[in-house]
Amino acid sequence: MKYISTRGFEKKYTAAEAIILGIAPDGGLFVPEEIPTLSRGDIESMKNMKYYQISAKVLSKFLDGFSEQELLEYTSAAYSEEKWGENTVPLVQMNPYNDREYILELWHGPTCAFKDVALQLLPHLMTASIAKTGAKDKICILTATSGDTGKAALEGFKDLPGTEIIVFYPTGGVSEAQKLQMVTTGGENTHVVAVNGCFDDAQTGVKKIFGDDAFAKELESRGIRLSSANSINWGRLVPQIAYYVYSYVELLRMEKIEMGEAINIVVPTGNFGNILAAWFAKQMGIPIHKLICASNRNKVLCDFFNNGKYDRNREFYKTTSPSMDILISSNLERLLFEVTECNSGLVVEWMNALYSSGTYTVDPTTLKVLHRMFVGGFADEKGVYKTILDVYDRTDHVIDTHTAVGFNIYNRYHQRSGDEHKTVFASTASPFKFAPAVMDAIRGEGYSTGRSVETVIAELSEESGLEIPEGIKDLSKKEIRHKDVIDKEDMEDKVREILIGG
Repeated sequence: MKYISTRGFEKKYTAAEAIILGIAPDGGLFVPEEIPTLSRGDIESMKNMKYYQISAKVLSKFLDGFSEQELLEYTSAAYSEEKWGENTVPLVQMNPYNDREYILELWHGPTCAFKDVALQLLPHLMTASIAKTGAKDKICILTATSGDTGKAALEGFKDLPGTEIIVFYPTGGVSEAQKLQMVTTGGENTHVVAVNGCFDDAQTGVKKIFGDDAFAKELESRGIRLSSANSINWGRLVPQIAYYVYSYVELLRMEKIEMGEAINIVVPTGNFGNILAAWFAKQMGIPIHKLICASNRNKVLCDFFNNGKYDRNREFYKTTSPSMDILISSNLERLLFEVTECNSGLVVEWMNALYSSGTYTVDPTTLKVLHRMFVGGFADEKGVYKTILDVYDRTDHVIDTHTAVGFNIYNRYHQRSGDEHKTVFASTASPFKFAPAVMDAIRGEGYSTGRSVETVIAELSEESGLEIPEGIKDLSKKEIRHKDVIDKEDMEDKVREILIGG
């Protein structure tokens, strides 16, 4: 299987080449030339597999040049019990008296966020890809983060030979726990830089760096190549497909559904990679009725799925679900390419319009296709707080602010639609990463004001009965190793300074 660009670049690439490059030479995103499928027999056989085996099976369908045995070695190392506990991504029934709602806990990895699922595996895929292509260059992982990708990537690539990793995050645009996780990261090859602005500023700056041919040649002359750990990199996105396949298999194992029975999947969504992975699982043959795209107050995706107009020209809000504080959802480009039957001309037209005017509108046929699959909705801060308390009261589960957005949109969708399909909620982060907001929801608005993060985390542990994860403990006591703060215009100069000394 080869990989092509969403913007029509003429060359086709192997999976290893696509993973190393991260983004296509024309600025497009890599997608598989065709989407592989899972047979009924494939799905049935997975009922006897552990998560790492299911992951390897799914990946083997997409990654040409990687044997299933090779992938098993990578997934068994990435999802070891030492890092994840006994169950990598538990699927939990929310209430024993409600057979409709299940939560897929994706946050049991080292940094307590769903990004770990892909970013514990990506370094294995990256180093193997380098070996397969015969590349000799040092790889610099360059990424922008709205909070979770940064730390997960840093942990994955920390002290990995032949790599450097540079993470840009928006000042004031991440939670205190997320910030502390990043700026206290050790490792000789890690670099964390705050950017004055929002996530879209950091993401746009990273894309500009990738698109600067002169800078790429300057780095190449020094034996350095840029790649990405964001979900724009196919090697970051493809491992996420596996956990949606797993969730269906797990429901079969639990005898909650019958083979062929469709389910709903609810995903709190910012950059659109996580829900896109669920869409790919559907295309592979996992029976999915609706994909529910849940937005926070930055509801650009909600509006798009409702009326077909993508418009980033709006006020940007900093919310208690900062990983979703995004106005440019990069992975939507992949979906548009697929649902327009790989019409790169249309994709280029829309992406150019987004770049030049900040808006584009898809045609009625495309919107009709999207409406058949997706439901869009949004929740404001009041709704998020109310939902955290409601879920806690009726299920005894404490959820984080992002997962709460998903529950909020689903509850309203269920009330108006009467849709009784079994539903899986992607739980994207540990509640401890956003403890102040969670405790404000449970104990009352303003409760965390004046309390230290450690105090609030300890109180959340006592309230919920959950153990504080290792990745969250004693963050404020760790040494701050990364202190740089720059303007968005200075991002390329900062990369140059880090990699070649100015």
